[in-house]
Amino acid sequence: MIVGYFWLNDGQWGKIAPLLPPYVRGKRRVDDRRVISGIIQVILSGCRWSEAPLEYGPRKTLYNRFVRWAVRGIWERVFMALARAGGPPAEALLDSTHVKVHRSASTGRRKKGIRGRSGRAEADATPKSI
Repeated sequence: MIVGYFWLNDGQWGKIAPLLPPYVRGKRRVDDRRVISGIIQVILSGCRWSEAPLEYGPRKTLYNRFVRWAVRGIWERVFMALARAGGPPAEALLDSTHVKVHRSASTGRRKKGIRGRSGRAEADATPKSI
């Protein structure tokens, strides 16, 4: 294991492993512990999936597993089972992510029917410096 990255310890893995879906379609999944550790690393660090450390395996595998299991409700079932089990919040919580957008990322309110314009009269007016 590489120092500085998130890796599930034996106790954490022991609680999560029984909650995961069984292997299906005849093909075994790659190492679940490594992939889930990689997913948690991406979420904790806030990096993009394409920037995930290669120690966790193919980045596309991390992304696909996260999205597919989210659609199937597997993450929600895992979170609920861990919450029911109790214990300190640090052990029961896998993810507490939020997204904050910089104030300059906002485009403001637009008038209905007008595309590509600001919606503010002074922004659409002739510049005063001319």
